[in-house]
Amino acid sequence: MARETVIRTSPADEARKQDAALRPKLLREVIGQRKVAERLEIAVCAAKKLGEPLGHILFDGPPGLGKTTFATVLPNELGTSIQMTSGPALAKPADLLPFLTNLDEGSILFIDEIHRLPRVVEEFIYPAMEDFRIDIVLGEGLAARTISMNLKRFTLIGATTRSGMLSGPMRDRFKMHEHLEFYSVQELAQIIRVNAAKLNTPITDEAALELARRSRGTPRIANARLYWTRNYAAALHDGVITEAIARAALDKAEVDREGLDKNDRKYLETLIDLYGGGPTGVEALAATINLAADTLSDEIEPYLLREQYITRSPRGRLAMPRAYQALGKLPPKTKPDNPQAALFE
Repeated sequence: MARETVIRTSPADEARKQDAALRPKLLREVIGQRKVAERLEIAVCAAKKLGEPLGHILFDGPPGLGKTTFATVLPNELGTSIQMTSGPALAKPADLLPFLTNLDEGSILFIDEIHRLPRVVEEFIYPAMEDFRIDIVLGEGLAARTISMNLKRFTLIGATTRSGMLSGPMRDRFKMHEHLEFYSVQELAQIIRVNAAKLNTPITDEAALELARRSRGTPRIANARLYWTRNYAAALHDGVITEAIARAALDKAEVDREGLDKNDRKYLETLIDLYGGGPTGVEALAATINLAADTLSDEIEPYLLREQYITRSPRGRLAMPRAYQALGKLPPKTKPDNPQAALFE
């Protein structure tokens, strides 16, 4: 009797598959970021008419706004292939060689978190971007020799959450530099409705708006909220997502009406209760909350800063009036010697 093979996938693999399934396939299917999409449509049309590869493109912006989505849409528009890697995975030039030598004419190489490329790899890729060639050193010392290898013309697409960490020479080699902005509630609601249809999950317009309002202007978070609400509706109800079910599901997930989750509230409670509203440094907050400082600065603080729950000063982080309102706390009394006094006048 033949033995049946069972293939097990991790939750992370399943999440990536689900995320990929919800991604748009063409530029016209992309919701939001319309100005960016329109410029890319022009670049794609020109590349097709001129018979040239698409110019190198750099996408920057906070996590979850669609940098990888745009990178995966462009090969479909061009009818070409894509190879994907990340900056931390390319520790030395040899790690980049298989990607460069296996590229087809006009194909795309996508490097996520490109600001984390080591300097030696960054310098190795310069001639590949400009002249479509690489220089390989064989041997060591006096016996070493250099071989110049021509590459097929390709497009490098880089994605970064910290464009300021890229060196000037690297940034200058990209023909297009696109910054992605946060999405409006209406755009997120449309994304949620489209993705709910892909998941065969009925959802009301009011429920889609409720999810969108609590998604922090980020499609990736909106998709995560949708998946959780879908599971909640299927487990405890008839599978249809109504406004009441959406609210109950997100309340169960500890996501409040403003989109703040438990880590956001813990951050604000620590800043206000333990440090008197600030100012205090991110390292002190990270040690108290028991989270990495990078997690606070990259994942938690951007939304709190954008929505004016906190502000950054030369002396550290300060809680704004909206933070006190969100936690139902009274703001500090305005005294001349209080560094927060000007914020509450």
